Amino acid sequence: MQSSLCEGLKINDLKQAVAEKNSWFIALGVALIILGIASIAFPLFTAIAAKIFLGWMILIGGVSSIVHAFYARDWGGFFWNLLIGIFYVIVGGWLAFLPLAGLIGLTALIAVMLIGEGLVKAFAGFGLEKEDGRLWVIISGIAAIAVGVMLFSGMPSTAVWAIGTLLGINFIFSGWAFIMIAKAAESD
Repeated sequence: MQSSLCEGLKINDLKQAVAEKNSWFIALGVALIILGIASIAFPLFTAIAAKIFLGWMILIGGVSSIVHAFYARDWGGFFWNLLIGIFYVIVGGWLAFLPLAGLIGLTALIAVMLIGEGLVKAFAGFGLEKEDGRLWVIISGIAAIAVGVMLFSGMPSTAVWAIGTLLGINFIFSGWAFIMIAKAAESD
């Protein structure tokens, strides 16, 4: 019986799908490894770039909520939509326009994301057959969990360098996992 993560999906279908798109798996793996190396080489730049990008996303969401509040004021949630939109604009602007502010909060957010990603990868790895690169997916998941825990344990002093460095390490492990999955599918 197959695991619940792979339910409804036959292992041979999965192998065939990976084999058919093998070059894409390898390209993604190589791209992630290059991003990982760049992140490790320039950790503060990576942290600031991630924070500014996140800030712009929240800012755009806030402006959208404010516009929605005015266009759909008949539904009764005008005040709450407007209030949420204003809050998003303030937080998004703070993250986007003050480059060094908020690195500790972003570090905590990324730590939670990495721990969640690691748990999903580890469980997904156990759903794969041994010869399908299972070990590398599990190792990638464990590495993501470890990176997330290291981020939490070193705060606040590690916030300046840790985001870029540890995300870079995670990118490298993720990239290597994609390459090994492609290689495993290629050998069948």
